[in-house]
Amino acid sequence: MTSLCQRLGPGAENWTNVRRREVVLAALAAVGLAIAMHWPLPLHIGRDVARDLGDPLPQAWQVAWDGHALLHQPLDFFQANVFWPLKNSLAFSDALVGYAPAGAIGSGPHAAIVRYDLLFLFAYALAFLGAYLLARELGAGRAGAFVAGAAFAYAPWRLEQDGHLHVLSSGGIPLSLFLLVRGYRRASGRLVLAGWLVAAWQLSLGFSLGLQLAYLVLVLALGALAFGWRPPRATFVVSAAGVLAFVLVAVLLARPYLEVGRDHPESKRTDAAVAAFSGWPRMYLAPPGANTLWAGVTVEQRRRLKFVPEQTLLPGLLVVALTIVCLVRGVYSRRLRWWLLGGVLVCAWLALGFHEGAFPWPYELVYHHLPGWQSSRTPSRLNTLTSLGLALLAAGGAAWLTARVRRPRARGALGAALVAAVLVEGAGFSFEGGIRGPAHPTVPSEPAGQRGLLDPELHLPMSREGNRRYALWSTAGFPRIVNGRASFQPTLTTQIATDVAGFPDGQSASRLRALGVRTVILHPDLAAGTAWRGAERKPVSGLPLTRERRGDVVVFHVR
Repeated sequence: MTSLCQRLGPGAENWTNVRRREVVLAALAAVGLAIAMHWPLPLHIGRDVARDLGDPLPQAWQVAWDGHALLHQPLDFFQANVFWPLKNSLAFSDALVGYAPAGAIGSGPHAAIVRYDLLFLFAYALAFLGAYLLARELGAGRAGAFVAGAAFAYAPWRLEQDGHLHVLSSGGIPLSLFLLVRGYRRASGRLVLAGWLVAAWQLSLGFSLGLQLAYLVLVLALGALAFGWRPPRATFVVSAAGVLAFVLVAVLLARPYLEVGRDHPESKRTDAAVAAFSGWPRMYLAPPGANTLWAGVTVEQRRRLKFVPEQTLLPGLLVVALTIVCLVRGVYSRRLRWWLLGGVLVCAWLALGFHEGAFPWPYELVYHHLPGWQSSRTPSRLNTLTSLGLALLAAGGAAWLTARVRRPRARGALGAALVAAVLVEGAGFSFEGGIRGPAHPTVPSEPAGQRGLLDPELHLPMSREGNRRYALWSTAGFPRIVNGRASFQPTLTTQIATDVAGFPDGQSASRLRALGVRTVILHPDLAAGTAWRGAERKPVSGLPLTRERRGDVVVFHVR
């Protein structure tokens, strides 16, 4: 054990004294930064969402459904109200199951957006705090730990992911590693068990990041055992219990996804689909277009990308510079520094994906031969681990620089300046026409007149924009609806959209009766440019339909 501590670097034998007061102050700083970096969204909780009106709307529905299912149908958790009459529709995307307790609070679309906004800010705060604690445990010192939190939570590439709560919710990764490292160092069964439970919670938020964490923990465990480390005897039982809990969560969550893969061949990620989301090293030179500092001077880099939202992976130049400082003179041991660098390079290479017809890429081997990876179509999500490794290295570099300053005030000023510079490099503020924060569009209100109708329901038009809204609005009572929005489009849903393209007419009415749909809700304001434009004016005489205007929608009752 002593030899392992020596390998891990300064502070290992003393287990870095992270006191309760320091954790509280770091947590308050994490919350304050989440609010400040996304201002003025905190002023509009429940009205606006971050980034855009795409994935945030169905993800707000997901969390709401998680809470509803937890309270009312825990044994049929994944049998959601969308994509009726299909089974396991919650498993058509990362289900955010770990947020179910939050989903149990409140009801309706407004509560769903309030909940989503708070979880969005929480995800950023936890990412900062988790990276802070892990860097602190490794011996980076307070200034370095703050740099690690800022570098991980507010890396420039994260701006493009502000609409993906399942990608932003990465704080459980460094937090679980902190608890495990600290627990095994102290031979503390409580900390070890807490680490495994946090890891299981992170996995429950979705396999996009949970799968990465599972393989990371496996690699770290095998590596530690290979170097002769053995867990303290006092932690044997809790380690077994923690691993069992993690595996149990993985098995329970995997089952509905495996059933979806069996029932819906269209959900399979083909090599061509993965290649479309893959890229080249230039991705690491491209920040999101919303980045304050670098967006204007890197326009050409973004133009050369095939899929900008998933391929702008700039980690931050200051973070890279501090990483170089750490590699040369950092506070960590040489062994730890170079192992971290190796992990960063491997993850960065894997995040590039693979390209058909090219030489074998590491991700291609992982994708084809390791369990679970076939479910992912976006290799660049591995940039989460790349970013964490860089943040820890940057922390080591910042700690070394600040340690060179003798005067306490000057040392504190340098640490604060480094943290501020990292935050500025990852900020998404605009100064055209005054200071404006990151994008925060207003969520469309639920139309008057669509509640209290018989289900199953079909909402028209069946458009991408509309389906996202219908899912959110369905949180008012969770009526069964044919519509839905997920990471793939089920074949049956596509067929229904084709069959009812002429609604209201004889073919569509017969199709809906055969399905068992009781109510069709037409949203005229969304129908422009779709096959259902003007559907409210078509005759229904002779059809098994009755029509009425209810508030902002036109309702057709299927007899």
